[in-house]
Amino acid sequence: MRHPALRGPVVVKVGSSSLTLPDGGGIDDDSLARVVAQVAALRGAGRLAVLVSSGAVAAGLPALGLRARPGDIPGLQVAAAVGQGRLMERYTTRFATLGLVCGQVLLTRDVLAHREQYLHAREALARMLSVGVVPIVNENDTVVVDELRLGDNDRLSAIVAQLVGAAMLVILTDTRGLFDSDPRLEGDAALIDAIRHTDEILDGISAGGSGPLGSGGVATKVAAARMAAWSGIPTVIAPAAEPDVVARAVAGDQIGTWVQPYPSGLPARKLWIAFGLRTKGSLHIDAGAAAAVLAAGRSLLPVGVVSVEGSFSAGDAVDVLDPGGVPIAKGRAGLSASEIRRAAGRHSAEAGGVVIHRDDLVVLAVR
Repeated sequence: MRHPALRGPVVVKVGSSSLTLPDGGGIDDDSLARVVAQVAALRGAGRLAVLVSSGAVAAGLPALGLRARPGDIPGLQVAAAVGQGRLMERYTTRFATLGLVCGQVLLTRDVLAHREQYLHAREALARMLSVGVVPIVNENDTVVVDELRLGDNDRLSAIVAQLVGAAMLVILTDTRGLFDSDPRLEGDAALIDAIRHTDEILDGISAGGSGPLGSGGVATKVAAARMAAWSGIPTVIAPAAEPDVVARAVAGDQIGTWVQPYPSGLPARKLWIAFGLRTKGSLHIDAGAAAAVLAAGRSLLPVGVVSVEGSFSAGDAVDVLDPGGVPIAKGRAGLSASEIRRAAGRHSAEAGGVVIHRDDLVVLAVR
């Protein structure tokens, strides 16, 4: 299932747990140096690379006299404000010793939710790569508020992979990969060597909670791999401490967990709708409408809508749920929530328009 002949940039994501000293001790310089060396090795092999790095909050804790990650947004913002510069200083110095220049890119969901800003972010990353700069991406924890948070850098790394047209996403973690059960609880838990992003076992993998210094967990890594998969991008979830792990993943070696992508990726605009826009509500549809959306690729019409959840305007993103309550698609509503409620069950000519035009509808269920 693994394909070593890859073209395009490699996005490497490293989490706080793989970069920091235990018990809130700040950044582990040896761990950071190991990550930098692996990114530099990619560049030395002629491959472009983007680094998505957590660790800003953890880097700020020692300076604030804290031993644990704050539990409130203002506390996180302060720790990130103090730590982001310290983290980038370490990266800048370490990359410079290897003859490379790195640059900081801070993103929020707000940037990704606006098409023009989304395109600007894509162009900025492309320009950085074209002039030999290694982009180091993080969520902008200093200014972000709860409703604009992506919440974890796993999903951010998948979005970045989409933005740069990556050949592969490598998520470095403090475990050997994904397991068929929780290895902390089950002594016979087996490492999953390779899996398709649609396999049901992924649905059953327990998140288990996030680590003490990070916001991600197993569930966010599975979500990121599935997001990348819809772009046609394979993901390898692998141990950060393993020697040459990134190079080995890119070469197609059997390491960590390989997540097989969808055979053909979504167009860029539909990727933006699916993963850049924040969902504002949901539409429950009947079996006929579900079949029309899934099998025939048609627009969603008012006659097929059973019920509406949430308050949203025309142009906002909404989830589309089949009769069993399973999300099968996401799209930009052509009518507001109140208009769709009035139009539900009626024909389009009477209802005043299409609920979601097929050009604004992304089918995310496997057909």
